[in-house]
Amino acid sequence: MVSYGQAHIVYDSSINGHFIGKYCSVFSDTAAVSPFQKVVGNPGLFTPSHGDVINLGVDNKIHWVKFAVVNGSSENKIVMNLAHSIIDDVGLYVVYPDGHIDSTLVKEAMPVDQREFKHQNYIFNLRIAPGDSAVCYLSLKGSKQILVPLSLDNTPSIVYNISITDLISGIYFGIMIGMLLYNLFVYFSVREKSYLHYVHYIVWVTLTQAALQGYGHRFLWSHSVWLTENMVNICGALSGISALYFVKSFLQTRKNVPRLHLILNLIIISYLVSLVLLVFNQRIVSYHLIDMNATLCVLFILYSAFRLYQKKYKPARFFIIAWTLFLVSCCVFVMKDYGLFAYNMITYRFLQVGSAAEVILLSFALADNINILKKEKEESQAEALRIAKENERIIKDQNIVLEAKVSERTEELKSANEDLNIAMNTLKDAQTQLVESEKMASLGQLTAGIAHEINNPINFVTANVSPLKRDIALIIDTLGKFEELALGDEMDQVAKKQKVASLKEDIEYDYLMTEIDYLLKGISEGSERTAEIVKGLRIFSRVDEDDLKKVNIHEGVDSSIIIVNSLLNDKIKIEKHYGDLPLVDCYPGKLNQVFLNIISNGIHAINKHFDGKSGGIISVSTNQLGKDHVQIHIKDNGMGMDEQTAKKIFEPFFTTKDVGEGTGLGLSIVYNIIKKHNGTIEVNSEPGLGAEFVITIPINQ
Repeated sequence: MVSYGQAHIVYDSSINGHFIGKYCSVFSDTAAVSPFQKVVGNPGLFTPSHGDVINLGVDNKIHWVKFAVVNGSSENKIVMNLAHSIIDDVGLYVVYPDGHIDSTLVKEAMPVDQREFKHQNYIFNLRIAPGDSAVCYLSLKGSKQILVPLSLDNTPSIVYNISITDLISGIYFGIMIGMLLYNLFVYFSVREKSYLHYVHYIVWVTLTQAALQGYGHRFLWSHSVWLTENMVNICGALSGISALYFVKSFLQTRKNVPRLHLILNLIIISYLVSLVLLVFNQRIVSYHLIDMNATLCVLFILYSAFRLYQKKYKPARFFIIAWTLFLVSCCVFVMKDYGLFAYNMITYRFLQVGSAAEVILLSFALADNINILKKEKEESQAEALRIAKENERIIKDQNIVLEAKVSERTEELKSANEDLNIAMNTLKDAQTQLVESEKMASLGQLTAGIAHEINNPINFVTANVSPLKRDIALIIDTLGKFEELALGDEMDQVAKKQKVASLKEDIEYDYLMTEIDYLLKGISEGSERTAEIVKGLRIFSRVDEDDLKKVNIHEGVDSSIIIVNSLLNDKIKIEKHYGDLPLVDCYPGKLNQVFLNIISNGIHAINKHFDGKSGGIISVSTNQLGKDHVQIHIKDNGMGMDEQTAKKIFEPFFTTKDVGEGTGLGLSIVYNIIKKHNGTIEVNSEPGLGAEFVITIPINQ
């Protein structure tokens, strides 16, 4: 005989699809271990349930639900439907009056195609003949919220009910997929980053609903036990993270509300922690943390939107409406889970309705945001066009006034330009003469009877070159400013005259022209005197030869040493270490000038280091480098130089000699001659240890 202990259910067609929770009694085993024999043998363990849908919360316990049923219909089978697909384990034990027991165990991870009913809900056949009765025991265990929406149906009724359920869910998923594709298309069209974040959000919200409704297990991850057990948590966490990234991008929280931006980042970190907990099999803790994060996420998102709406940030309008609607749907869904609202089709589907409406409204918000940006861009372009037209009008007016003045001023500038070109040509001629004078100075300084004659004119020219370069540079700079002033349209004629007068006053124009004339005359006189000396020296030198010849390098070095012999004063030794060199293509006179300049500089450095006493040595060595080059090493044990000085010695007019002792052109000329030979010159030196010049030139040019 079956003992019911609570009102039994008389099944007939009138209760098809109705929840039977108020006819059930519940026992939750705190030991988390409940053998069926223990439960069936202790009817006093059960407590009557009073709601249509039993809410068992989230914990590690094994829960038992008991009900008695009498088949008052003509059906041979009664179909029991437990419409909550995310319970981990569901076991059904049916005890018949004769003591016979039928048992069935279904796990959430069991693939749908292996179940008796190919559906994500837990559906069982109760084989109770018409007029017979039985006591049913359900064992339930889960790591997520356990609701027991339990109903009894016949086969046609259950097929109809789950078809309606699938149809409603299909409409929802169709809306979500449609909005996903629409926003993805818009993203590829406008490349707005907010759309990409929004697409991610739609994906994870849709998958969250698929996981909660069991469709994910049914169609997507049916054969993965781990995903089936954890996908509700994973999708919940990732939907929250994607929502926060979308909010940060759409509302520009980093710029508009930086403190709230930091809080949103902290919530993202908390979501990530909930995902890490899944790795360590802490599903219940993870579930509670995700619920808490979801509440904080929605509240802070709404708060951020309200703050920006108060700041007149227009895109926040649709955003507030969408998230408020979503928050209400979340609250209804959660309150249903905790028994504050009745479990029915409306409360069960309200989250789907809210999320679908939110997705649609947020799409409007994104579109509105694009329209706002477009409008602002059009206004900016219109303003820019207005300013451009106004500038065009002003420019036309100015052109009419300035056209005649510009023409007149252009003629004046052309005349001044011609005068400056003449001055520049004169300066170039003077500079050329100065370089040639330096070449001759190197030779003359080392030849008895010439040094005194050539020093004076070269020093005179050198003294005038520096201020002349400065004055000419100032004139050129001012000429550029005159040209800019003449060609520019921003100033009227009076302003231009004032600017010209100001520029002339700045450079002291009258004094400058007098000084240039004086310097040019001085250079001219020095050049004429130098030319006369060079003229007399040409018969002793080949510096003017411009033809390549094959020569013996050693002969050129020896001739240079002979020329400087009078400067050695028997106090400086010349050491020669010649290698076996072939004839080399070169400009003989110019290469001899290189040797002469370097050796004379070495003599100067030795005299300064030894203060005119004995001990100085100049070493000249040669060698062939590979098949194609020769090297000449000229080394002295004079003063030497530091690294900074060594970097500048080949620059024109740089010299370390005292005033009157050198012009700074000697090594510059050396560098250019070696460059003309397609060779290189390097210097190795340390202060107090002398200097070594290494010349490398090709054998064949």
